[in-house]
Amino acid sequence: MDPLASTLFLIFLAFIGIVIFLQFIPLGLWIQSVSSGVYVGLTRLFAMKLRRVNPARIVHPLITAHKADLPLNVTQLEAHYLAGGNVERVVQALIAAQKAGITLNFQQATAIDLAGRNVLEAVQTSVNPKVISTPRVAAMAKDGIQLIAIARVTVRANINRLVGGAGEETILARVGEGIVSTIGSASSHKAVLENPDNISKTVLSKGLDAGTAFEILSIDIADVDVGKNIGAELQTDQAEADKRIAQARAEERRAMAVALEQENRARVEEMRARVVEAEAQVPLAMAEAFRKGNLGVMDYTRIQNMQSDTSMRRALAAPAGPASGNAGSGGS
Repeated sequence: MDPLASTLFLIFLAFIGIVIFLQFIPLGLWIQSVSSGVYVGLTRLFAMKLRRVNPARIVHPLITAHKADLPLNVTQLEAHYLAGGNVERVVQALIAAQKAGITLNFQQATAIDLAGRNVLEAVQTSVNPKVISTPRVAAMAKDGIQLIAIARVTVRANINRLVGGAGEETILARVGEGIVSTIGSASSHKAVLENPDNISKTVLSKGLDAGTAFEILSIDIADVDVGKNIGAELQTDQAEADKRIAQARAEERRAMAVALEQENRARVEEMRARVVEAEAQVPLAMAEAFRKGNLGVMDYTRIQNMQSDTSMRRALAAPAGPASGNAGSGGS
């Protein structure tokens, strides 16, 4: 083989070897760690690659912690990374806590981070409390007037209760419940409007931050609006309901009266039918009496005279009318 070709081939192999070496050995991170006073060996960096750990996510936070005089090592950071934690955020939180004089160790920080909370934000909230606003809370005083209040709650994170403690939603729910209870116990809505600070004092005295990850510093009523007259609306609805009940009962009584009247009419018709049936039996009975000799011609004549006399008396007893007047004039 030509010496020049051999040299070029060796240079190519060397280049390939360097590329492979740099691919698995982050030489730049190693130089950066050595120059920063944090020695991380090439073997350790290669082992991180094999364990699917991004060496930059470990070396950079380690250098930051070293510059801040935090006693951390590669093993601790790598273990937290493999557990699914955010190494950069944990280191930043430890530095912020150290500068602010807050007691926070690496175990607490990693536990808070793995619990799904933002440990850096928690430290910042401990130093600089934040304000959270409640939604519009509607409550009714004893005089039936609705009041709508908005409160602003100033809270500070409690590092020791971040793991297992309730969040902001619980704080807002408890404050809203306290506002409803306080307004509901007021004798008049005017008393609430005159002294809205009584709401915050009453709610704050109930210890609503128990079992939460925060400490309530103050509760301030930002706005109180007068809503509807709920008491009057309830009375109106009750009166409407009573009217409908009364109408239903009256309709029931009317239906019963109509049914009773129809029943009486049916009884009258039945009685009339019986009378007609009985009158139809009279001629048959008289005929039977004639056949048996129990009734004579004179007896029948007296019966006819009696019926005529009865008809005349009924006609005389009837009130005078146009028909009777015409009849009288015709007879004369």
